[in-house]
Amino acid sequence: MKLQYKAPLFLMMGGMLSITACKKNLLDVTPTDRIASSAIASDTAVFEAFVTNRYIGARLQDKEGDGSNPGFGRGFEYSMWSSLTDESIYNNDDATWLIQRGQLAPENLGGAGVLWARSYRSIRECNSALALLPTVALSAAHKTRIEGELKFIRAFRYQDLIRNYGGVVLMGDKVTNLNDNLQDPSLSKRASIKECIDYVSAQLDDAASKLPLNNDGSWLLGRATKGAALALKSRLKLYAASPLYNAGTWADAVTAAQAVISLNKYGIYTGGYNNLFLVNETNETIFERLYTKNANHTHLEIANGPNGYGGWAGNTPLQNLVDDYEMDNGKAITDPTSGYDPTHPYDHRDPRFAATVLYNGALYRGQTVDSYIPGGKDSKDGPDNWNTTKTGYYLKKYMNDAYPLQNPWGNAGFQPWIYFRYAEILLNFAEAANEAYGPDVVPSGSTLSARTAINLIRSRPSVNMPPLAAGMSQSQMRDAVRYERRVELAFEEHRFYDVRRWKIAEVTENKPAGGVIITKDSNGKFVYTPKIALDGRKFETKHYWLPIPRTEIQASGGQLQQNPGY
Repeated sequence: MKLQYKAPLFLMMGGMLSITACKKNLLDVTPTDRIASSAIASDTAVFEAFVTNRYIGARLQDKEGDGSNPGFGRGFEYSMWSSLTDESIYNNDDATWLIQRGQLAPENLGGAGVLWARSYRSIRECNSALALLPTVALSAAHKTRIEGELKFIRAFRYQDLIRNYGGVVLMGDKVTNLNDNLQDPSLSKRASIKECIDYVSAQLDDAASKLPLNNDGSWLLGRATKGAALALKSRLKLYAASPLYNAGTWADAVTAAQAVISLNKYGIYTGGYNNLFLVNETNETIFERLYTKNANHTHLEIANGPNGYGGWAGNTPLQNLVDDYEMDNGKAITDPTSGYDPTHPYDHRDPRFAATVLYNGALYRGQTVDSYIPGGKDSKDGPDNWNTTKTGYYLKKYMNDAYPLQNPWGNAGFQPWIYFRYAEILLNFAEAANEAYGPDVVPSGSTLSARTAINLIRSRPSVNMPPLAAGMSQSQMRDAVRYERRVELAFEEHRFYDVRRWKIAEVTENKPAGGVIITKDSNGKFVYTPKIALDGRKFETKHYWLPIPRTEIQASGGQLQQNPGY
C-alpha cells in the first residue's frame, strides 16, 4: 500500500488547530471549513490523517504543481528548482527569470517566495500534533513512531529554512497563534546557523531512534524511516562544515554519512541510471514522494517535452551544464587529449548526459530530436514554436516514454520524486572524508575512502565511467567530488545549494545562461553556434541567502532581522 498525499479540505486549512475564543456576537458561529483540535484528538483515524498530510504543504503560489499540493521543495512542478541555477532555465519564466537575473527582493522573491511561510506553517502544524499526541488513544509504540515522524517532518522544514535564509527562528515545541510574536520577542529572534544545525541534528537523532528501519506492515510506503532521518542529518552536517556555513566540522559530516552507510540497507541501483527515477522504492531510495493516478499533479512529459511532439519545453538544460559532462574516458572536453569533437559534440560523453539531456539527434519516442534550423520539428520552425527551447536542449531525466505526451491528463507523471538516495550519502561521505582526511584515507569505523565512495557511483551499471585513480591530491579530489555532484544529482535540487555553500556562486551564477543554435547546412552537416539563452544573468554576494519576505518582517512589528544587503 502506498502513502497517498491527498488531503480533505479540513486537513489542509491553515490554523486548523488555532481556534481562538472571541466575544459572543452575531458572527460567533462554528466554522465549517475546519475541524476542532478536540475532534482530532478524539478520533484516531482523523489524527493519523492529519499526521500523514504533514508530508505536503498548502499551495501558496501559482504553478506549484497542477492541482496537487507541494511536498518538500518544488519537486515535480512546472518550474523546477534547477531553473534558478546554471542547470536550466524555465522556458516560460514562471517567476524564475528575476532570480536568474539577481533581481529578487524582500517584496518579490519570484518562485522562491513561499519557503518561509510554508515552512513555519508546517512547523506549527507539527507542534500542534505533538501537543495532541499524548491525549490520542493509540498504543505507546505507535505514539513513539508518530512522534519520530513529526519530528522528522519538522526537521525537514527547518532544513529548508536554514539552507535558504541562514540562521532562523527556532520555535521549539510552542504552538503559537498569529500575533503571538508581537507579545513574545523570542518568536522573532533568529538563532545562529550553528544553533540551528545543532538543534535540528538533535531532533533528527531523536526521530531516528523512534522511527522504523523499513516501510512495511502498517507503516505505509513513502513515510519517514530511520534512514530518512539520518540522511537528512548527513546533509545538514555536510552543509554545516561547508565554507558558507562554517558551523561544523568535516569529521562530524563523515560520521553522519557513515551512520546511513552502516545501516547496510541501501545500495547503488543496478537497473540503470535513467530507470532509477522512474521506479518506486529501489534499493537506492531512502525517502521519496509517491504519486498515484488518484492525485492530480504535473504531467512531466508534456510540461518538459519538445515542441515537435506537442510538449511545452519547460525546464530546458543550459549549455553550462552540457559542457561540464566529461567524455566517457573521464576527461573534460577542454582537455586536448579527451577526443572531444566540436562537430559531433554529443558523442562519447559520460552516459549520464544522454540520460539527463535531450539533444539534437538524440533518440526519443522512436524518432530523433531535431532542434536544428531550418526545418527541425523541435526548433522554432516546428509546430507550437512558442514552446521551442531557448537553449537548444530539452529535459530527459524523469521523463517516462511509456506515458502519453499528448493528452496525458490523469495518465502520466507518476514517477517518484526522490528526496534522499544512497548516491547522495556516498557523495556526502566522499566530500567530507576528503576535506577531513584526504582522498585515500579510510576513516575510523568505515570501509570506504573518499575515492572508493566516488568509484561506487561512477561504476554504476549503465554508467561505467573510469574509476578515479589513487594518488590524487586533496584539491583534485575536491574537483572530482564537485563534478560528481554536478552530473549525478543534476535536476535534484542540489546545485542551487551546493554552489552557495561552496561559495563559488559568484563564479557559476554570473556566467551567461548558455545555449546553442544548430544549423543544418546544404550538405546535411550541423554547425553549432553558441548563444545566450537568457540575458542579464547576475549574482551578488547578498544572494548567498534569500531575503526574508517583507510581509514577514512587517508581521513581526519590525523585530525580525533581515538578511544583509536587502
